[in-house]
Amino acid sequence: MQEITNKIYYVGVNDRNKSLFEGLWPLPNGVSYNSYLIDDEKVCLIDTVEVDFFTQFIEHIQEVIGDREIDYLVINHMEPDHSGSIALIKKYYPNIQIVGNKKTFQMMEGFYGITENTVEVKNGDAIELGSHTLNFVLVPMVHWPETMVTLCSATESQKTILFSGDAFGCFGALNGGVIDEQINCDTFWLEMVRYYSNIVGKYGTPVQNALKKLADVKLDYICATHGPVWHQYINKVVAEYDRMSKYETEPGLVICYGTMYGNTERAAEVIARAASEAGVKNIVMYNVSKTHHSYIIRDVFRYKGLIVGAPTYNTALYHEMDVLLSELAGKDIKNHLLGWFGSYGWASKAVSEIARWNEEKLHYEAVGEPVEIKQALTPETKAQCEALGKAMAKRLSTI
Repeated sequence: MQEITNKIYYVGVNDRNKSLFEGLWPLPNGVSYNSYLIDDEKVCLIDTVEVDFFTQFIEHIQEVIGDREIDYLVINHMEPDHSGSIALIKKYYPNIQIVGNKKTFQMMEGFYGITENTVEVKNGDAIELGSHTLNFVLVPMVHWPETMVTLCSATESQKTILFSGDAFGCFGALNGGVIDEQINCDTFWLEMVRYYSNIVGKYGTPVQNALKKLADVKLDYICATHGPVWHQYINKVVAEYDRMSKYETEPGLVICYGTMYGNTERAAEVIARAASEAGVKNIVMYNVSKTHHSYIIRDVFRYKGLIVGAPTYNTALYHEMDVLLSELAGKDIKNHLLGWFGSYGWASKAVSEIARWNEEKLHYEAVGEPVEIKQALTPETKAQCEALGKAMAKRLSTI
């Protein structure tokens, strides 16, 4: 197993079989479940892995420590992809003491029926392992109520390592290397945004609170539970989380639409062309029935402008657009500009339903005049679509 620094080892596993993370989010490049082992006077395991991978996991642990016992297991986060192997670890190491906070143990009893050999820690508490000291920082709602992170200070190397749980994680299996400087990280940056926006994104304020708690700590490594160990890119990773949790965006436009027979799609193309001609360079377009919504949500987090359009269907809003707007509202994504358009064959509903979503749930700044298309584009409605694209471009230019 790979030594990260000063007797701290990576003992995680890769999952290239699962197609949907949490049954929701596509995993085209797989995902890693990261666990770490500190081999000191006392041996400490930081988080476990999903139970399906326990055989690999225990082999990795024993490759580092052989027949030695594990003294402590720190559980930073109780989601089963990180806590799922607790019961099996206890069978191998029956005297192991499980370290967590009060809410950790409430969940652990509920998930696994485990109540014994626990060490409850509060914010700021510490455990000495020998030449490594663990300090615990509670960061509730990043993104579960029991979440905490563990700071490890290594006396010999004078380095500080943050075991961050799901924070600073991303989708994607680790293909050989573990530390960022050993691998090409190009594929991980957008997957970090997709991971954050879909899983953590609702909890911007708790993330900001966590960042403030850690602001004065100079970190040498961030060891998250998914994705690479961050070393070379720590500043970039922290800055990205800071930006996303403040709902800060860059000038750009997401246009997403539903379409049955192509008329709404043609309107979207007219809007995109007009916005481009008016100076918007960052434009991404999505068919909501073809592209998984996690990618659309990712780009809504990236770009300030959003224009949505869909047909009326069964005297209501086209289903996939209704679902997307519900997802955006559920994630409480803030500080966006919104334009909208819709079409209908014989009963108008889409435009008014999108307006209702914005008024009641999204609360975005409305830009331009909504466009309503009866059956197909006409010269008049085409001009209205062009005006909508130009209005969004003009508003984006002021940001």
